[in-house]
Amino acid sequence: MDRTPDQTPAQAASASQSTADGPPVLSVSALNQAVGRLLERSFPLTWVAGEISNFTRAASGHWYFTLKDDGAQVRAVMFRGRAQYAGFIPREGDRVEVRALVTLYTPRGDYQLNVEAIRQAGLGNLYEAFLRLKEKLGAEGLFDPARKRPLPRFARTIGIVTSPQAAALRDILTTLARRAPHVRVILYPTPVQGEGAAEKIVQALQRASARAECELLLLCRGGGSIEDLWSFNHESVARAIVACPMPVIAGVGHETDFTIADFAADLRAPTPTAAAEMAAIARNEWIAALLGQAGSLTSATQRHLGGLAQTLDWHWRRLVSPSALIANQRLRLDGIWRRQLHAAHLPVNQARLVLMGLDRRLGAHLPDTGMLRSGVLERMQRMRRQAQHGAGQRRHRLAALAAQLEMLNPQRTLERGYAIATDSSGRILRAPDQLQARQTIRLRLAKGSADIGIQSVQPTLD
Repeated sequence: MDRTPDQTPAQAASASQSTADGPPVLSVSALNQAVGRLLERSFPLTWVAGEISNFTRAASGHWYFTLKDDGAQVRAVMFRGRAQYAGFIPREGDRVEVRALVTLYTPRGDYQLNVEAIRQAGLGNLYEAFLRLKEKLGAEGLFDPARKRPLPRFARTIGIVTSPQAAALRDILTTLARRAPHVRVILYPTPVQGEGAAEKIVQALQRASARAECELLLLCRGGGSIEDLWSFNHESVARAIVACPMPVIAGVGHETDFTIADFAADLRAPTPTAAAEMAAIARNEWIAALLGQAGSLTSATQRHLGGLAQTLDWHWRRLVSPSALIANQRLRLDGIWRRQLHAAHLPVNQARLVLMGLDRRLGAHLPDTGMLRSGVLERMQRMRRQAQHGAGQRRHRLAALAAQLEMLNPQRTLERGYAIATDSSGRILRAPDQLQARQTIRLRLAKGSADIGIQSVQPTLD
């Protein structure tokens, strides 16, 4: 029984059984993997323009963001190995152009862009100039594969056209020393960036051609933005490369960077280090094959680790700290409070405006009340005088009544030496027949009271 390379024996057996019994039944994982492979085969690397939204820089160094325009949006991921060469960190609202591969994130079934390179949208004009020059030189046959020369299998002298201060030079020398320490290296120094760099590169290529000291020439520099690499997009550089008598390998920028020099050279290398590896053949073919397999394994491992890192970052973003949750709730509460406050004040303000309008209308229709107000004031003064006179009379009468009441006050009687006798229940005693022997009575005096015991009672006849 045959099975596809992506199927395990158990999956192949299950698929065979399903086919025999009826239509095949796919698992969700198998469906997503098939859709992902279909997307990657159907959509090659392409440039997509849009606006950055929801940008997140994970702890792993990967970038996650949404690329959107007025009508649609798509999720995107740029892994750390690519992001570190971007040259800038995007911000919310930035207009950018990304070179990406359309993929499917299998665990979630989400369609996304796997970004290989990113640039600011303003660099699109340079890219259009690049395309125009590429079309012009291609029409002249400078990029024709039939024109390009094969590389010498065992080069003994290799020339390098680059900047002496470039990190790419150190990488090239290290690679050549490791792979082919017997090879002689000649450096043709030149600036590779900045004003006038293109003319200097042409002069270095012409100097190498005139001396004819090497069998193979490397034109290299490290990665950078399209502006940094623009010196290699000049027509004069491309024609100088074609005019060289020896084969030229171009290793400019990173794997995703393409310049006019790459198309004009006899061979393009994805990086300066790769250019050195192509120039210096390994001693044993089986070692080269082993290194190729190791590179494939490394790429597969990085892709697998990248997917696992993306899954980890996805789960990490789903974790919301309590402080962030409280802050979001506080913002929502503040918004609700503001809306309620506005809703409460709006009717009051509207009513105030209506009242002010009515007040103005009322003021316009009110008669002149000056004379009536004077009459009212006069009557009020007269009433005040009458009230004061009446109050004085009542005050005198009240004082007389108070004096009479003071004369009838029992306390004044007590102060003249009299006392009030009460029994234990508080009843006032007025006659001797209310008294009994060995009875205790209370005498209320002008100042305080006293309890008195009665020994005997003898009525007194008046």
